[in-house]
Amino acid sequence: MDRRGFVKNTGLVAGGLLISKLDAFAGEDTGIIKIGVIGCGDRGKGIIDMITRLPEKFKMISVCDVLDFRLAEAQRYAKGQAYKQFKDHRQMLDDKELDAVVVSVPLNAHYQIAADALKANKHLYLEKTMTYDIPQALNLVKLVKSHPKQVVQVGHQYRYSPLYYRVKEMINKGYLGQISQVDCRWDRNGSWRRPVPDASLERQINWRMYKEYSGGLVAELLSHQMDFINWAFDTHPSEFQATGGIDVYKDGRETYDNVQVLLRYPEQGMVGNFGATCGNARDGYLFKIKGTKGTVSLLTDQGMFYPEKSLLAEKGTVDGVTGATRITWNKEGGTPILPEPTKDGTWYALNDFYDKVKSGQLPDSNIHTGAKTAICVHLANQALYSKAAAYWKDEYNV
Repeated sequence: MDRRGFVKNTGLVAGGLLISKLDAFAGEDTGIIKIGVIGCGDRGKGIIDMITRLPEKFKMISVCDVLDFRLAEAQRYAKGQAYKQFKDHRQMLDDKELDAVVVSVPLNAHYQIAADALKANKHLYLEKTMTYDIPQALNLVKLVKSHPKQVVQVGHQYRYSPLYYRVKEMINKGYLGQISQVDCRWDRNGSWRRPVPDASLERQINWRMYKEYSGGLVAELLSHQMDFINWAFDTHPSEFQATGGIDVYKDGRETYDNVQVLLRYPEQGMVGNFGATCGNARDGYLFKIKGTKGTVSLLTDQGMFYPEKSLLAEKGTVDGVTGATRITWNKEGGTPILPEPTKDGTWYALNDFYDKVKSGQLPDSNIHTGAKTAICVHLANQALYSKAAAYWKDEYNV
């Protein structure tokens, strides 16, 4: 189903499918958090824009980037807000006024900057994937344990979306029955290449294409869906198989532009299929969770539930699944999970970061869950580039 059809279908009201409202984002406003952003690329600028939309919770007092033109671009997203500029993140972290930092730099720099932020006693919002490799993930967990007063949240923002909370609740309550398959895609039709004003900056700007800096499509896109499955089922895969190649854009890149990852979750009796290509945008983002009683089909901001025909034949309606006495189905036999699309996931994630900094509580996307997903990404890439299966080890359980 394309996005246009998906949006049309979600215009229906879900009736009894709406489980009790989740109020996960309420928090007492006890003061403004003074925050800085390290890394002003595409993701960093998006976060700067979102921070300016939450003036009752955050005041951005500094930004940092090693590239001058990125610092200039950040000004347009700050909407005239005054702030300090730095090219060295360590100088920025020396500012005693600073309460918290967002780290949105190339993946290979995540660990060192996160470690420096913790040692500077700053709260930390660390973009996904948490770390570049497994040793960094395990070491960062140890470091966070030695800084118990610092809140560390990892940027897997779907853990904060009301839609994805609802789907997790449906899974936990057995509404989908026994789940055996997960099918995920995140496709695009484009090179993923950013313009480079100077050839010497190629690897800094297009870092996602080079193994020295990046985990490629698996880290940048598929990690979100892998993380949700880990969260929803309180699990992790045990076996990792993958294939792919540089099949579309033979332009000197090193990370693959066409990948398919197969994960096995033996405790759940479940197989996960995760794929991405830069050569076709028809499906875009798709996320399907398939059980014996029904299927959930998700976009980033809306979702549909499709009961199995046997369930409808048995009950006439799905009152045993949803508690509804009557549900209006669309022509494809589905019903929306929520009546309206949700906001950008970053909005929910930053609101929760504020609440957790104020309360000192552990975020849903925290150092332990972030490490688990970072390890999954690394093992998937290991299988992808070695052409051999990779396996989870007990030492990864942190």
